[in-house]
Amino acid sequence: MLAQLRNPPGGRDARIMLRALAVDRTGTGLWAASSVLYLTFVTHLSAQQIGVLLGTAGVAGIAGSPLAGRLASRFPVRPLLIGCHLLRLVTLTLVLLCTRFEALLVVVAVTYLGDRAAKTLEMLFATRAAGERRAAYQALSRSAANAGYGLGAGLAAIGLAAGTADAYRALILGNALSFLVAAALVWRTGEPGGAVKAARSGAGPSSATSPWRDRGYLRFVLLDIPMNLDDSVLGVGLPLWLVTRTSAPHALVPAFLVINTVLVVLLQLTVSRRAEGPRGATRAVLLYGVLLFATCALLAASTGCGTWAAAGALLAAAVLVTTAELMRSVSSWELAVLLAPPDERAAYLGVAGMSQSIQKSAGPPLLTGVVMAAGPGGWLALGVAVAGLAVWQRRGCERRLRATGSLDAVAARVG
Repeated sequence: MLAQLRNPPGGRDARIMLRALAVDRTGTGLWAASSVLYLTFVTHLSAQQIGVLLGTAGVAGIAGSPLAGRLASRFPVRPLLIGCHLLRLVTLTLVLLCTRFEALLVVVAVTYLGDRAAKTLEMLFATRAAGERRAAYQALSRSAANAGYGLGAGLAAIGLAAGTADAYRALILGNALSFLVAAALVWRTGEPGGAVKAARSGAGPSSATSPWRDRGYLRFVLLDIPMNLDDSVLGVGLPLWLVTRTSAPHALVPAFLVINTVLVVLLQLTVSRRAEGPRGATRAVLLYGVLLFATCALLAASTGCGTWAAAGALLAAAVLVTTAELMRSVSSWELAVLLAPPDERAAYLGVAGMSQSIQKSAGPPLLTGVVMAAGPGGWLALGVAVAGLAVWQRRGCERRLRATGSLDAVAARVG
């Protein structure tokens, strides 16, 4: 792992980008651990206002991916990414200055839009810098991101232990400063793909097909939304199911995040090597469906167990859903790139990035309002549905790749 981080696909610029990514996600860890408490105890928002604020911000984030993709098809990626970091620096600083709910609603929404746009631009940077080794770069980026997120959450624990308004403000300021450091690191890189590609991207929009008119690609993006449900299952489904429907000890809840972080850091590179290329990526989609079905089956079974049996089932579910996440993280990105026309990848990847944002908005209410409300049968129905959609997604991707001659040609080059 350390050797790969020192010499990642894409060379020096990719190495600097991984550092910027780790710094950015460290700030994200600070925000995730402290934002709700800051909004509650410092700005004195009610629980309902916080829900509306974060829900609106999540919807605003959906627009960030296609906006970033459209801009990246016309302008170089590097200055756009720097702009996203600086935009979030400004908005997070304004969060510290705003006290009215209406002002915070706008500021946090713009922050989430910039956050989603930055993630899409990072994906575009990697696609251009790492080339056909983008799956390996993706694995390294996820490992760096998880390490940064864990560090940020650990630092936040120190501030949260103090429990004062100044401590909460310091954590939000730390997140803002992380964007400044990330922007400075990106400034040290060159435009991915070289000056020729950067100039071509600034020459104006192409006459090629728009992703919004490409039904096959839009179908891939729509089916990719349920292929991201592992995020909500891990962050919402597992802890809420444990505390409301099982007799497992509540102290297990932090263990789910620990298991996820450790496994991603240790196994992401290994999984990416097996899921690289079109054949590996389409196979990973099918494995994702199988793993998420097994996760849902364990959750359904945990209600009829004793305390320790339920604890074991839930911990096993955390391992399985993390393995599903490892499959999805490679397959979704790899297929989003392979299915897009090479000259229009920026715009296409911007649309593909919406699937994660939509899932983050729709996934939690789906689990809490439909799946968990239906009891164990709800989990089994969800597992069957996702497994069936995974089969459909795989067949659709293979047809499109075969029609363009990519399925065998790209696999041969990767091999």
